[in-house]
Amino acid sequence: IGTVYQLVITITILLSQVLGLEVVLGTEWGWPWLLAVTAIPAVIQCVTLPFCPESPKYLLLNKGQELHAQRALNWLRGDVAVHGEMEEMHQEAEKNKVSKKVTFRELITNRQLRQPLTIALVVMIAQQFSGINAVIFFSTDIFKKAKLNESQSQYATLGMGAMNVVMTLISLVLVEVAGRKTLLMTGFIGMILCSVGLLMFFFQTEHMWVSYLCIGLVILFVVTFAVGPGSIPWFLVTELFNQAARPAASSVAVTVNWTANFIVGLSFLPLSLVLGMNTFIIFAILQLLFLLFIKCKVPETKNKTVEEITAMFRQQM
Repeated sequence: IGTVYQLVITITILLSQVLGLEVVLGTEWGWPWLLAVTAIPAVIQCVTLPFCPESPKYLLLNKGQELHAQRALNWLRGDVAVHGEMEEMHQEAEKNKVSKKVTFRELITNRQLRQPLTIALVVMIAQQFSGINAVIFFSTDIFKKAKLNESQSQYATLGMGAMNVVMTLISLVLVEVAGRKTLLMTGFIGMILCSVGLLMFFFQTEHMWVSYLCIGLVILFVVTFAVGPGSIPWFLVTELFNQAARPAASSVAVTVNWTANFIVGLSFLPLSLVLGMNTFIIFAILQLLFLLFIKCKVPETKNKTVEEITAMFRQQM
């Protein structure tokens, strides 16, 4: 479920790239309509959300409305046999009575929570500061610098977006086979190699084969990101915390992630104007630092319960 979140993002990125083609809406007259297209899913959500039930957990744990919770669960599952799941939620409700919700202040001051919070935040920052959004936001410009014309650059960007979707689909399977930490490290190693390769070959694009190599490295950069760093941070946060601390930790982690996204989107163009492709030196250094952090600090959460992960942190204290 956590990987599906990233999959939907990659699909919508690909859709936006298709709509941004010159033959569609990527023109001087078409771009206002392109921005207006975002109203369509907003209207669909406004129309359909009233028909969607509240979260069963919210109804049972927060409102104490057992009958409404069971009806919502029946609707969502398409099955009346939800007694087992209802029993699990009852057990969770009993645990919540014993352990009160963790506040943001407690996340910072509680030693047992500070380490998983640090890991969650660094992994979220790593996802954005890896340089992936710089590549996605400005891929067409990068392809132009690799001696492709306007039309070729747009279609190369489209191919990159398609590979992003395909590899995210593959990561759905890999995440339960290889494990979270392994995929994160594999992804960052691949991104480091691609960044170094771009730095080495980008200034020798007078040869056509070098231009195609640079295009391949950009696409491979996106592929290695999609393998692990793209999807794993979104659900790793939930695996590091129990139910009491999870809402506060997730809120902080997502805020940090989108703040980092904003910083990269705002700073890459000015940096690239000053440094050109040397900007990837910064990304390569950051990728290496994040790789070392993941190797030393991030635990493998595959096939482990929250209690087992919490015990691991206690042992390290």
